Amino acid sequence: MNVLSALNSKDGKDNGIITARETTSVAEVVGLLASNDIGAVVVVDGRRKVRGILSERDIARNLSTRGVAILSLTAADLMTRSVVTCRPGDSIDQVMGLMSDRDIRHLPVVESGRLVGMLSMRDVVRERLAGAESDISSLREYIASVKVISDDGDEVISDDVVGNA
Repeated sequence: MNVLSALNSKDGKDNGIITARETTSVAEVVGLLASNDIGAVVVVDGRRKVRGILSERDIARNLSTRGVAILSLTAADLMTRSVVTCRPGDSIDQVMGLMSDRDIRHLPVVESGRLVGMLSMRDVVRERLAGAESDISSLREYIASVKVISDDGDEVISDDVVGNA
């Protein structure tokens, strides 16, 4: 399980890439967040190089301290500039650890210096669950294929061993 597989399994959301430019107004960013049902946008330049990230939380915090005047500011005014990113080949375990350690909910995926996707913590958890379900299924198949002999030498049907779980 890696980042690329998580991006490929997303529900047709263009790998989760919703972007804004540094000059995009905060009001426009709010519209992007609402209309796309997402929690953050990546701020990029014309070559899709990541310049920052702006989340619902960034906007809410600024709104609570600075008021509605922030809606006329630009993404560059509020965005986080030191963006933590990952690569398509990174493992889901690595990414989950990174997001947990840094308290990050949205992680841009960058390849060759350009934005290629976006993962949310929800995407990562879904991918981990899918992996766990696959492991469980494989273990059940293996157990079902094992020939078990009882103490008296009789073959025991594997369903009797593992139950019908």
